[in-house]
Amino acid sequence: MAAVYALGGLDGDALTRFEALLRAGDADATAALSEFESALLALAAESAETPPPSVKIALMERIAAEGRPAAPRAAATPRRARRALWPAVWTAALAAGVAAIAVGLSVSASHDKRLAALAREAATLRGEIDRQQQLIALVRDPSTEVVALSGLAPAPTARARMLWNAPAGGLLVAAGLPPAPAGKTYQLWAIAGKNPPVSAGVFVVDDKGTGSLRVPPLSGVGKVDVFAVTLEPAGGLSAPSGAMYLAGKS
Repeated sequence: MAAVYALGGLDGDALTRFEALLRAGDADATAALSEFESALLALAAESAETPPPSVKIALMERIAAEGRPAAPRAAATPRRARRALWPAVWTAALAAGVAAIAVGLSVSASHDKRLAALAREAATLRGEIDRQQQLIALVRDPSTEVVALSGLAPAPTARARMLWNAPAGGLLVAAGLPPAPAGKTYQLWAIAGKNPPVSAGVFVVDDKGTGSLRVPPLSGVGKVDVFAVTLEPAGGLSAPSGAMYLAGKS
């Protein structure tokens, strides 16, 4: 519920129940929402690049021409109004960036190097729009599982949530992990039955111990029984070798 709420997709009785938990200060609901919001912001910033001055100028002119956005309906609370606009704001902002780059392309056609650079930035922004749309589809899919991972001996206060949908992949959001030592990285594993663990990717955490990992569909892996996180050499390994920091059953 926290994942869908963070994207503005929760409605009806589910929305009422979840906001009641937030108003009551429910620790699990508040922590889960914070984790997913942080993960979404991190995903949106992963491919961010500083645009050239011409793009900024074109974007500001476009914003000025379109005027101020309409005020939210009085019936919506400020929190819900802002949250409901999140997916639209991200998509609109990225689309505006693409449009601004297109303007830059039209006025910079005589500069081949600039043209190529702007084309790459436009492609990056389009790719980010696609990523956000895929994430929204993932959390809204009723077949998506939410798996809670608990901290083990090396990090007992750590926690994580795994959104998993076999055909679409998943998203891991972790918090409370100690920063990995030099030359080390955290690696996520998917374990199905008695089969060997399958690597689902590596990730790092910030100074606060928060990190996220977008997981693509795993070849040959459908129903996952256990998700686990271990500390491995930088780049990861084909099989786990280090201490297990997080684990959770689906």
